[in-house]
This record gives sequence, structure tokens and C-alpha cells, in this order.
Amino acid sequence: MQQHISSFIHHLSTHRTLAANTLQSYERDLRQYKEYLELQFVDSFSGATRTHIAGFMRELRKQKKAPSTLLRMMVSVRALYQFLIEHHGLERDPTFQIELPKPVKKAPQVLSVGEVELLLNAPDLSLPSGYRDSAMLEILYATGMRVSELISLNVDDLHLSMGAIRCIGKGDRERIIPLTRLAQERLHTYLKEIRPQLIKSEKPDKALFFGHLGTRLTRQGFWKIIKGYAKSAQIQSEITPHTLRHSFAYHLLENGADLRSVQEMLGHLDISSTQIYVNVTKSKMREVYDRTHPRAHT
Repeated sequence: MQQHISSFIHHLSTHRTLAANTLQSYERDLRQYKEYLELQFVDSFSGATRTHIAGFMRELRKQKKAPSTLLRMMVSVRALYQFLIEHHGLERDPTFQIELPKPVKKAPQVLSVGEVELLLNAPDLSLPSGYRDSAMLEILYATGMRVSELISLNVDDLHLSMGAIRCIGKGDRERIIPLTRLAQERLHTYLKEIRPQLIKSEKPDKALFFGHLGTRLTRQGFWKIIKGYAKSAQIQSEITPHTLRHSFAYHLLENGADLRSVQEMLGHLDISSTQIYVNVTKSKMREVYDRTHPRAHT
């Protein structure tokens, strides 16, 4: 079974433009499915039945997997079977007519403008690492980039004379995003004075941001950084790697930006992905109305 998983992952990596994180998710999901089948004394994917699929879903629910995680894992299993049918002569798909879990659209967690200011002012600019962190946070809030896009930036993605930055998003789709003046200033100083201090190799990587080992900063490394600043700034709201991305979109729409422009800057293919922020602004509007209108509770 592991050979089939490896063959499938190789197929995805060579025939589809998927991010490394996505490929890892597929492999992790399928490995868990394989381990479940082995516990049921099933030694091949072709030996699985709809009963096994239903049992696997029950097991995931027992583990209290979030609906979004359960949906993703079942999509991974279904994609594997489609691959085996097309390329390895498998005759039947046990996931056929199995109803997938319904995705639950959770309202994104956003920070207030004041909380964003606290977070962005938390790094110590007298330290090279602090200045680097400030530049990263300014970029995230100025552009709405995903963290994976941020850490993938190279020096030649910056176009400071134009006040913009080039971002390669999902599916290798390119977009050009404006930068705030403060983000431009931070990046200009970072490139000229700070980045050279963080380089630890005679032939440095073209990465824009380096970790303490002198190699490209990782997603996990950045996650530790932002959690640390949220704690030091005493921000009570929930913080995730996407918090600044969500806050960027919400604050733009709250201040009158049109939905299509925000969609383009976020890199959403489907505008319905962007409309979730409109729903957040509407719910906030209702809260304000209920709290402040003299006759809201009469």
C-alpha cells in the first residue's frame, strides 16, 4: 500500500502544481488511512469496502477531527482511488456514493486595528532579528499574503521603486500587490542594513528572510515568532498564522474597498472565498447597531 501512496504523491508532484504543504497533507492523510486498514487486517487498497470507508470516518470522528479535517482526509482517500482506477487498473472505488462531510465555513478571526498596531509595534527594532520580524509583519498586514507565500519570497520579488511586491501563490499563480509606505521603508532598511547581518554563508540563498541558522525561515519558525509577539503585546484575541491575512481583508472591506480588488490581492480564484469577510463585516455591523441604537432593545 505504501508503494501506491508513493506513486500517487509522485504523480501529484509531477502533474499538478501543488504546494509542498499540500503534498505532505495528502501523504499524511493516506498514511493514516493505510494504518486503519492494516488494523482491520486489510493488506491492499483494493481489498477495502464501503464498510471500511464508513468505519474509517467513524474512527476520525471518535478522534474529534474537525469537520474540515475530516472532509480533507476523505477527499485525499477518494483522490487516491481515482488515481488507482486510472493508472493501476483498480476496478472499483469503495468511496463511491459515500456522502462526504459538509464543510463548515467558520468566520475568520480578525484583530481590531488597535490590536494590529500592538502586534506590529512589538518587535525590538534595535535587534537584527527584531527588525526582520517587523518587516515580515508589516508585509503580511500590508498585502494579506499567506505565511507560506511570505517565507517563499526572494529578494528579486521586491519592487520597492514601484511600491509593490511580487507574490507566487497557490498553483504558481503570480500577483503583484501594493505595499504601504511603512512596509516599503522597513524593507528598504532591512535589505540594506539588516539582511547582510543575518547571512551566514559565503554564497547566500536568494531568500528574503533568514532564520537564526542562516537558512530560509520556515513556516513553523514564523509561527513561533508571531505567537511570541502576541503574548508580549498581551493580545487576548486568538492568533493563527492567517490572522493578519484575515485582518487585512476585513479592514479593507470595512473601509470601503471593493470585493473584486480584495479578491485579487488575496489571490482567491473564487469570489465566494472572499465573501466570507463581507459576512464578518455585516455581523460586526449588527453588533454595533444592537449595542448603540437607542431603540434596538425596545
